[in-house]
Formats: sequence, structure tokens, C-alpha cells
Amino acid sequence: MDDTGRRTALVEVAARLLHEQGAAAVTTRGVAHAAGVQAPTLYRLFGDKDGLLDAVAEHVLATYVAGKRAEDDDDPVDALRAAWRTHIGFGLAHPAVFRLLADPGRGARSPAAAAGLEVLRARVRRVAAAGRLRVGERRAVAMIHAAGTGAVLTLLAADDRDEGLADAVLDAVLDAVLTDAPDAPDARGDDGPAAVAVAFRTVVPDLPGLTAAERALLAEWLDRQT
Repeated sequence: MDDTGRRTALVEVAARLLHEQGAAAVTTRGVAHAAGVQAPTLYRLFGDKDGLLDAVAEHVLATYVAGKRAEDDDDPVDALRAAWRTHIGFGLAHPAVFRLLADPGRGARSPAAAAGLEVLRARVRRVAAAGRLRVGERRAVAMIHAAGTGAVLTLLAADDRDEGLADAVLDAVLDAVLTDAPDAPDARGDDGPAAVAVAFRTVVPDLPGLTAAERALLAEWLDRQT
């Protein structure tokens, strides 16, 4: 077995132990023995236990992010809701990995976590482009991401899970960041200018005939309107 094979075997064994027994069960000696390699090989390939856990989290999350990209929906708000349900489902199905990635230090250096956040940004941008966002994209992404992390951690810690909690949290966040659909019977007209500014902001990077400085100035002005 070459190093690629050894690395794959170690990650798969560690992922199984992490899923079945939690992070405490992932010991360097136990993982190396179960994968049929010597402990020094694990240290050479991953550095230490934290390096191995990073690789496991990356492996599991990368598979999840690939699945998220396949999701689509004609309505950007419906697509955002579908992505939320997938996010909650992933966290509840992989509690140990989710808790690892909820650690700011570990999640911040994960390429897969960054890719997942980029997927969320893309979905929020679709909502903004449709004129449905009343706050800036950056704030909307931060609110949804924070709410999703908090909802999963709360559900994981609960002895008796409230099955409707995650949807209620999302509804509260969306009520804060979304405008009503233009054809809604009770649509609030006071959100119109902000929604237009946010929608226009999504196309600023592609506007022809402007210099980079002019685009930056326009983007800054639009950001102040939300």
C-alpha cells in the first residue's frame, strides 16, 4: 500500500470511529491499528491527531458540499430553504464532524467549509438579484450561517428535540432579511428601495464602461443604502 492508500485507509477508519463513538474514540494508536499501519506512519502523514481529525472533517464535509452544489430550484428562496434543510440534516447526521467544524479555529482553515460558505453566498446572491433581500448580502449570509450553526448545536444538545425548531429559526431569520414577493397581497412597500439597491449591487462587478475605482465607489454607495 502506498502513502495515498494509507492516507485513505486512515481517514476512512477515523471517520467511522468518529461517527460511531465520537472524537474521544479517535486515538492515533487505535486508528493506526484498525487501518493496518504503524503509528509513525500516521504521524508522518497527518502530523498529529488534530491533523487526522482535520482530514476526516474535510473528507466528510467535501462530500456534503458536492451534494449541495447539485441542488437547484427555480425560486431562489425555495432553493435557500432546501439548502438550509440539507445543512441541518448534515449536522444532525454527523454530530461529531459538525462540532469539529463549529470550532472557529478548525472551521476557518477548512477548504471544504470555505466552499460550503461560498455555496451559501451564491444562494443568497440569487435571492438578492431577484429583488427579495432587504439587507446587504454579507449580513444576510452571516445571519443565516450563524443561525444554522446555532440551530444544529442546540438540537444536538437537546434531550428532547423540538422537530420544528430549525424551521422556526429559519422563518425568523428570513423574516428579518427578505422583502415580500412583489405580487404578495400584503407586500410592504417600504422595503422597495433597499431591495432595489441590494439587487443592483449584485451586478456592479459586471457593469461595462466603468473603471475599477468607479465600480468600487458605486458598490460602497449601494452598501450604505442597506
